[in-house]
Amino acid sequence: MSLKDRITEDMKAAMRAGDRERLSTIRMLQAGIKQREVDERITLDDAQVMSVLEKMIRQRRESVAQFDQAGRTDLAAKEQAEIVLLQSYLPMPLGEAELEALIAGAIASTGASSIRDMGKVMGVVKAAAAGRADMGAVSARIKAALGG
Repeated sequence: MSLKDRITEDMKAAMRAGDRERLSTIRMLQAGIKQREVDERITLDDAQVMSVLEKMIRQRRESVAQFDQAGRTDLAAKEQAEIVLLQSYLPMPLGEAELEALIAGAIASTGASSIRDMGKVMGVVKAAAAGRADMGAVSARIKAALGG
């Protein structure tokens, strides 16, 4: 079952259960997927749906930080609940050891020796860790590993 089909089935289940918050979040996700499909005139595969999910999660994290700063804990809690639901569609995140091994392997396979080679390493790691790691944190780790 594709990720889009799973999301549709979860939406139907939320409708049947009368779970308004879950239904609202899933509909928002489907709208984001549909918007990208219409804009690009394509049908998204699982990897592209994961990129939509990652973007939505990143937006919610930024919102949580802003709501916390403004003292709106009610809105921050709502955004946090949406993050949890959206993350349930992503694969299990990489552990610390797995991520370090992946970065070390990418550096070795690309022959990277300085910060100038970061793009090559990042390309390899991004392909292997898609949807399983925060690429901002991964980028910082690669930079540190390359001595930047």
